[in-house]
Amino acid sequence: MKALILVGGFGTRLRPLTLACPKPLVPFVNKPMIIHQVEALKEAGVTEVILAVAYRPDAMKAEMEEWGKKLGVKFVYSHETTPMGTAGPLALAREFLETDDEPFFVLNSDVTCKFPMKELLAFHKHHGKEGTIMVTKVVDWTKYGVVVFEESESSLGRGGPIQTFAEKPKQFVGDKINAGIYIFNKTILKRIPLQKTSIETQIFPQMASAGELFAMELEGFWMDIGQPVDYLLGLSKFLPSLEGTPKGDLIVKAEEAKAKGFTVIGDVVIAAGVTVGAGAVLGPNVTIGEGSTIGACARLKNCAIFTNCKVGEGAFITQSIIGWNNTVGAWARVENNTVTGDDVTIFPELHVNGAKVLPNKDLKVSVEKPEVIM
Repeated sequence: MKALILVGGFGTRLRPLTLACPKPLVPFVNKPMIIHQVEALKEAGVTEVILAVAYRPDAMKAEMEEWGKKLGVKFVYSHETTPMGTAGPLALAREFLETDDEPFFVLNSDVTCKFPMKELLAFHKHHGKEGTIMVTKVVDWTKYGVVVFEESESSLGRGGPIQTFAEKPKQFVGDKINAGIYIFNKTILKRIPLQKTSIETQIFPQMASAGELFAMELEGFWMDIGQPVDYLLGLSKFLPSLEGTPKGDLIVKAEEAKAKGFTVIGDVVIAAGVTVGAGAVLGPNVTIGEGSTIGACARLKNCAIFTNCKVGEGAFITQSIIGWNNTVGAWARVENNTVTGDDVTIFPELHVNGAKVLPNKDLKVSVEKPEVIM
């Protein structure tokens, strides 16, 4: 089986992290966010993943070739030289997709969930129509495009044929939205011209009118992690989902931390080669990348620390993403969705409040109000 992942965006919402690498390669729980998707696709029987690339294709290829060897998955690249929207990339990749008659998955690269791809495949094959959209329930449906469908329950999941789509409805028509995860039969390719085309506004309504599009409700959490505040919220949903799964061993046990002289609260993932000083308190919802050092008595919560970082003694980091090769000085306080790019130094005892710090910067004075540090 094949899958196509849409990785063509410039990742502007995740800057300054995407100044160093394409958005799909930004770490999420210590591996590129796209790899969580690829692992789930492989478990569902996918052996070839087509990456619809536009931004920094060489960087994408170099990184993904290494992951392909680790995972036993073949990656092929469909390069957009001009923007093709969300459906155009399928037409562009037609030569790769049409080599068999199997259905194929399509995913947006910046969503996270439990990725129940096996269940989606079974549901799709059972109803026998051209396409299936995975949908997720939201609280405030007025902010989204709502998918209206005939809801029914079966042993394969909850869902049904899609009736219509309502963009940011003022009155309640439903509370399920497109989750950015699909499966299609190859016949969908006949509907898509080789030009910039929206799958959401041009192709899906056409399929629904023909009775060829179903919705399947996604159980559990879902998050678009394409901007810092949502990335951190996604972290707080993803980490608890690891408990009780084969990946649950990534979560550091409280007794293990105590034996090493520090404390963990809730779900914390620490990569290999990380040193944590005595008296440090980590969690909840913290990830720390390979080769990083956390100083004595540091306090970290609701944050991601990327690879090869040094966090000083007594530093406090919350609701922030600390990029690669950073140094956070002793007794510094970093908070309120601060995001730092590659090779940033925050001097000791500073307060950094909501800053977006571009790569290769030294912060020598506090940032008291959210701003971009260039």
